[in-house]
Amino acid sequence: MKIERFIENPLITPADVKPLHEGYEVIGAFNGGVAEYNGEVLLLLRVAERPISEDPNIIKAPVYDTGTKQMKIVEFDYNDPDYDFEDPRMIRKKDKLDSFIYLTSLSYIRIARSKDGHHFMIDDDAFLYPFNEYQSYGIEDARCTKIDDTYYINFSSVSPVGVCDSLVSTKDFKNYQDLGNIFAPENKDVLIFPEKINDNYYALHRPSLKSIGNYDIWIASSPDLVSWGNHKHLLGIRKTEWDSGRIGGGLVPVKTKAGWLVIYHGATSEHRYCMGAVLLDLNDPTKVIARSQKPIMEPEAEYEKNGFFGDVVFGCGGIVDEDRLTMYYGVADTSMAGCTLSISEIIQQAKEG
Repeated sequence: MKIERFIENPLITPADVKPLHEGYEVIGAFNGGVAEYNGEVLLLLRVAERPISEDPNIIKAPVYDTGTKQMKIVEFDYNDPDYDFEDPRMIRKKDKLDSFIYLTSLSYIRIARSKDGHHFMIDDDAFLYPFNEYQSYGIEDARCTKIDDTYYINFSSVSPVGVCDSLVSTKDFKNYQDLGNIFAPENKDVLIFPEKINDNYYALHRPSLKSIGNYDIWIASSPDLVSWGNHKHLLGIRKTEWDSGRIGGGLVPVKTKAGWLVIYHGATSEHRYCMGAVLLDLNDPTKVIARSQKPIMEPEAEYEKNGFFGDVVFGCGGIVDEDRLTMYYGVADTSMAGCTLSISEIIQQAKEG
């Protein structure tokens, strides 16, 4: 697979983003959803900020109180035997390692804008900042689907009650309408198709099961983009392949003559994230036509292999120009990068299995 990475990569790094909060540092500007609006490319950046700790043995966890609209900080001693700090992203109780109790940073969505798709200016203020009790730990990993003249932005809302997927709509990227939580915890990686299919909207989603089952991709339908049902298992992990640990939606599905092209991410149990491709039937997207056996993209560049959480390429959006797909993707849970790929080559690789 021929991939042309932008020579400007990484396009946006944490050093390019001024923190919103005094006494905080930006540790991630990544996993940005993509939109084209008013002649510009917009990246709906996930910006992660954490409170600065002067003592390396003190781990701070930010929590946003949506009632008082104030940030509070909970402190932990790194040497406390009751807690596990192995994953730098979260704090866990050692007697309950299957569930985090705090995150070490708070994320929100901030817009980066570009005339040429390569050089970006970042808004001073947040576009989506925690606004209800389901977001007290932050807002993460937005995807953006344009339907007619409206942009639908879905994202992960994180709080002590779990991770759900929420939806807002906008026409101008200044104001938005809150459409509520569309998938209950635990659920992530939702992709909304860009048009109705046989009078229904469709979305891919990834339940995060804590009992029986794997981190697989499901598909659901809706009459109105808000009420989702008719859930069906679509795609599973492959125990001996690059996507053996978990899979989830990446880019908003692309309509082609061969079918709906979905670029998804897959990870091993060691958390090495690659991108793959699957083709779904145009008239019935619950039917899988083809799936790539090998990744279409792997973490190879230095900025993809090293960062806050290395060996990660994580596509969240793209722009189609005839056969060229420009994909914007998060790297190493730290920064944003861009590349171009051939849609026909991706489809061919998917068909070859």
